[in-house]
Amino acid sequence: MINHLDEGSLLDRIFPRLGRANVPVGPGDDAAVIDAPDARTVISIDTLVQDQDFRLVWPSGYRTTGYDVGWKSVAQNLSDINAMGAVPTSLVISLTLPGSTPVAWVEDLADGVAEAIRKLGAERCSVVGGDLGRGNALVVTAAVTGDLEGRHPVLRSGARPGDIVAVAGTLGKAAAGLRLLDSTHFARESPASLQALARIQSRPKPPLHAGPAAAKAGATAMMDISDGLLRDAVRLARASSVSVDLFAAELQEFVEPLREAANLLGADPMEWVLGGGEDHGLLGTFPTAEALPEGFVAVGTVRDTGPAPATLDGTAIQTGGWDHFGS
Repeated sequence: MINHLDEGSLLDRIFPRLGRANVPVGPGDDAAVIDAPDARTVISIDTLVQDQDFRLVWPSGYRTTGYDVGWKSVAQNLSDINAMGAVPTSLVISLTLPGSTPVAWVEDLADGVAEAIRKLGAERCSVVGGDLGRGNALVVTAAVTGDLEGRHPVLRSGARPGDIVAVAGTLGKAAAGLRLLDSTHFARESPASLQALARIQSRPKPPLHAGPAAAKAGATAMMDISDGLLRDAVRLARASSVSVDLFAAELQEFVEPLREAANLLGADPMEWVLGGGEDHGLLGTFPTAEALPEGFVAVGTVRDTGPAPATLDGTAIQTGGWDHFGS
């Protein structure tokens, strides 16, 4: 357990697992120094809190590993940089750890961080520093920087009437995985197809190639889908002073992979597609269908006005999705 180690000894266990920091000044000083070749830096921050964003032990019996938490922390932060059309360049991570936390769990977290950076394709990104603290619950906060590589950032506020609405990545799989982990109907012996959904919840895979590709293709607006497609479409629509109309027929390809889990749990898979977050795909708008880069699928259109900021086949419906302070 970490209460048998001093801070320096724990850091000595962590940093070798993270690999070399490809920056002018990395871990070891009071602050890191990173390059900013574009002269602008994109920056974002996100937090994972035990029993709010993950459980150490789920009703299904699944035990969240340090690797899961490290991976998820990296994935959700890289996705925010991706949504601006930028390329991630550095991470700093702050850990709050109860004294009873096993050292092996923290080492596993560091492995999850390093592997997520590598396997998600963030070749230019590395961990350049962080902080350790003690608390009553596990908390992982990561801040990430990115490089626009000379491009304009793609904001939420640029969508125009007539634009094509498109998504990249998966929809609803993380929400299905969450329901499975939270259910006693799911276990490690469940079919591989259901195991894959649970892994998407624990270790999401944002399409990091898609953000810069969308920026190069002329995307007019874009954002990370972290709180649900419909809820995030509302945010994009309000930022752009337009209405986003999603088409149910175009969303069916995202529904089909969820039917097995939906049948097991008695759920509507379309609700996961529309309201489920944490897949960390991208929602973007483009001037024409021909402008869609590889990996994006058209799912709707931008209108000047509508009965609500975001609609499904022209009809206003409840947004669902995740809200940290909602009931």
